[in-house]
Amino acid sequence: MLFDSTVRKELARSFGATLMVILTIFMTNLVIRTLGLAANGAVAAQDVLFIFTLLALQALPTVLSLSMFIGVILTLGRMYRESEMAIWFSSGIGLARFVRPVVATSWPVVVLIGVLMLFVWPWSYSQYNDLRQRFEQRADVLRASPGQFQSSGDGHRVFFVEKAASAVGGGGRNVFIMNDLGTRESVAVSQSGKIENVGDERFLVLDSGHMEQNDKVSGEHTHVEFRNYRVHAGTGASSSNTPPSPRAVDTSELLLGGGAANMGELAWRLGLILGGANLLIMGIGLSAANPRRASNWGLLFAALAFIIYNNLLTLTQAWVGSGRLNIVVALVGVHGLAFLFGLGLIWWREHATVIHPLKLLLRRSAA
Repeated sequence: MLFDSTVRKELARSFGATLMVILTIFMTNLVIRTLGLAANGAVAAQDVLFIFTLLALQALPTVLSLSMFIGVILTLGRMYRESEMAIWFSSGIGLARFVRPVVATSWPVVVLIGVLMLFVWPWSYSQYNDLRQRFEQRADVLRASPGQFQSSGDGHRVFFVEKAASAVGGGGRNVFIMNDLGTRESVAVSQSGKIENVGDERFLVLDSGHMEQNDKVSGEHTHVEFRNYRVHAGTGASSSNTPPSPRAVDTSELLLGGGAANMGELAWRLGLILGGANLLIMGIGLSAANPRRASNWGLLFAALAFIIYNNLLTLTQAWVGSGRLNIVVALVGVHGLAFLFGLGLIWWREHATVIHPLKLLLRRSAA
């Protein structure tokens, strides 16, 4: 049918353009965030590209949902402003008739959101969390990239390794360490350094070097030559088997494992899928615009609706995760009401032309 093909082409074109713009904005912010993590020493520099990919996969469901929502608003809003809607309405096609082409165009995107949330989201979060934990468990000297100054986790030490040693040795060559303890400052330089594990503790052992110590209170300066100098470099990997975060647990394990925290995460994943579908219905009703007015209040209301809906998803996850709300009640209550709101909005837009004359007749009869 000409109506379906026309609407679907307009929606696909608008969705593609909107997705490119939003992706550009999100990716730019994500690049800045990822580079900031590497610059602050939270992740390894060689893992930046992989971490960027993992974070992009985590943000993609929200980007797709927002792009679909805005695409529907822009497409139908343009039809209102250019009086195309008046032509369709005069041909006997109501606003509810737009649901079918909108759903037919957007259902592959909703399915993609479902795949990302149910399968890709836990995998990407698990990989990202493992990378950060492994990097945090490494000793400070191992986290220092060759040729670059690197601060320790507590901020009291600055490391410099001119050349990295072999991976088996766990250290580096030509190591420089500046240690600031408040009242005393020391600078140690050695030809080589390596990591030694003593129980759960890690020590950096420096060989054949010297150290300059300066007392900030008394001003005393000390020069020390050493053959072997041992510096505490943190604790090793924890031997305790801590349970993984619910975000890193597969969807099937969330269902089988139960528990409030797992149900809260499951409510979040299913909520994004149902929310993406409900936003399509809400977008049809929120896209109405008056062609005689330059401003488009519908777009502002659509932005507010998206923000409120996403905040409700976060609030629902917190309530279900804390055991204050059942997951079935949360999903049916929030998303069922949102679905009914979208249908009611479409009904109100369709019957506005009937309700307004009735109000005029009632006013005239009362007068």
